[in-house]
Amino acid sequence: MENCDGEDIVETPELPLEIIVYILSFLHPSDRKESSLVCRTWYIASQDYSLQKNVTFCFPASASSLELIRGLGRKSRCSLVISQLDGHSISRSLLQEVGLCLGPKLESLALPGSSITEASLLDLLPRLTSLRRLDLRGLDSLFMSGAFLSREEHRRQVRSALSGLEELDLSDLRYLSDLTFNRLTGCTPRLRRLSLAGCHIAFEFDPYQGCPVGAVEDSSALLSLRNLRKLLTEQKSTLIALDLSRTSITPESLRTVAQVPGLTLEELSLHGCKELTDYSVEVLVKHQPSLQRLDISACKDLTNRSVEATAGLKSLTRLSLSQCWRITEKGLADLLSVSSLKSLDLSECLHISGVEMVRGLSGSRTARAQLETLSLRSCTYISDLAVFSLTRLLGDSLRELDLTSCVNVTDLSVRAITTYLQRLVVLRLGCCKEVTDWGLLGIEETAKCEHDQDTGEKEPKFTRTFGNMGFFKPPRLPFEDRPKLVTNNDLEQFKHQTATSLLALSRLQELDLSSCPKLTDSSITQVVRYPDLHRLSLSMLPEITDASLESVARHCRSLTSLALVHCPGISDRGIAQAAPHLCRLQHLYLSCCNKITDRSLFLLMQHCKRLQTLDISRCKNICVTTVDLLQSQLPFLENINYRFTGGADLTLTLGLND
Repeated sequence: MENCDGEDIVETPELPLEIIVYILSFLHPSDRKESSLVCRTWYIASQDYSLQKNVTFCFPASASSLELIRGLGRKSRCSLVISQLDGHSISRSLLQEVGLCLGPKLESLALPGSSITEASLLDLLPRLTSLRRLDLRGLDSLFMSGAFLSREEHRRQVRSALSGLEELDLSDLRYLSDLTFNRLTGCTPRLRRLSLAGCHIAFEFDPYQGCPVGAVEDSSALLSLRNLRKLLTEQKSTLIALDLSRTSITPESLRTVAQVPGLTLEELSLHGCKELTDYSVEVLVKHQPSLQRLDISACKDLTNRSVEATAGLKSLTRLSLSQCWRITEKGLADLLSVSSLKSLDLSECLHISGVEMVRGLSGSRTARAQLETLSLRSCTYISDLAVFSLTRLLGDSLRELDLTSCVNVTDLSVRAITTYLQRLVVLRLGCCKEVTDWGLLGIEETAKCEHDQDTGEKEPKFTRTFGNMGFFKPPRLPFEDRPKLVTNNDLEQFKHQTATSLLALSRLQELDLSSCPKLTDSSITQVVRYPDLHRLSLSMLPEITDASLESVARHCRSLTSLALVHCPGISDRGIAQAAPHLCRLQHLYLSCCNKITDRSLFLLMQHCKRLQTLDISRCKNICVTTVDLLQSQLPFLENINYRFTGGADLTLTLGLND
């Protein structure tokens, strides 16, 4: 081929579609979305089924959603989360379109925050012949009348469509009864996962009949233990996961569930079941030894006996003991010798110091847990020594570490983390108030002898002020301490040893440094430089300014969530410099940033068109009319908090509400 000047033009051959798909398979989903905008070929490659297996489309019910559903009809498989459905014509049309365009292609459907009618759902369900997961949590409008699926014709149609359903979520249904539960589960004969979290289940006594549960057949008022046990017996060959969180299940009732003949559970969630005791956990472990995931968090009466019991689960991979306040160190060493354990949540277990954890992990490498996730949030006895030992022992496996509100953690812990945990993906250090710039930079704090700057005198000063007679200087209060500034010489030292700074955690995707008041621009601008970082919280850092925001935006362009709540140094200037680099941002929190004005909102309209959540509450220099314009200009904006904006008097407003 020749151009107009007679010169030969060499055409660049296009890459085969299979090669482009292979390249995209190495990218994070957010990067893959950006790559799909390169050209039509790359867009087609990004839609390949091998890259779309776990993609879920979430959107509220609206007229504009109709076109989206029609577009999804071109996909071979699809999962939907549709919120805010009601009984109006738009919601009915939306569900009809789902049935017509996506019926045999839909694998998962969730309808949170909706109040749809029985007729609308019964018209849709028979069309969903490939459905594997159905989420009806909180849909009280379906079950309030007690007539849902009461007709045999409807049950036959739904049973034919949902015969392959594997997951059913019925959480937080106030009006679920034996009758409606039986009708629905009778249409789903191959369940693998069932959630009844927060449902009103009568485990011991039927308050409506005034008799023990089981004395009366199928209740039309509530769901009974007898009926639940019946379902577990009927579907024992397939059911592996059960969620009874936030129910009033008793120790004897749990024993009844655990002893269902032939039932082999792999996952069980009992979060917030306050009636449970150590004995019930021991019985559970005895009769369900194949459990792999167990959540007994917020069960306040559990003690170390429960920890020792769970150590007998040799296939255990995930365990949550969060908010079990009576648990101490005893039993943790045996628990951490379970080699299959991958995730452990000990958050708000106030007596944990880490000593026994270190002992359990110090055994042979083959007979100890290879933890990938560890949460020690609000474990106030955790010290630098414990963090150092744990990081050294878990360096090869740990990917997520939560030390939020571990108030005794200092820069020494940060240095241990950056030295031994360089494969971390998630790090949370929120409210670790002793962490400073020096820890993030990985350099030693320079010691300087400073004279009393208040008086400039070395001799005692005698005054008539009671409480300070000149013999000693009163201690400074914590909130009076100013962070010690990093000098240019210090930064030169940092440049020569970045391997020990926070920069060593090159794989980070989530970082929380909120409420670490001793952090300043000196460290944030130097170390928060992660191309793959998606979530970042710098809330309540009074010393950071627009310089930090600009640096973060330039070096962390994959951010989808950014929190800057109560950062008084952030202004319109910082937003102006950062917004052009934050085109992927979906969630932004700017509450109590009083230097933010309407100008920032116009910049967000121009550059951050993917925003879904925005918090500008208590930003007194923002006008409500500008907020209204913002909502009309950003199509994906679902949640916006603008309380007490526009100079509203918070005290007066609260007084009027009272």
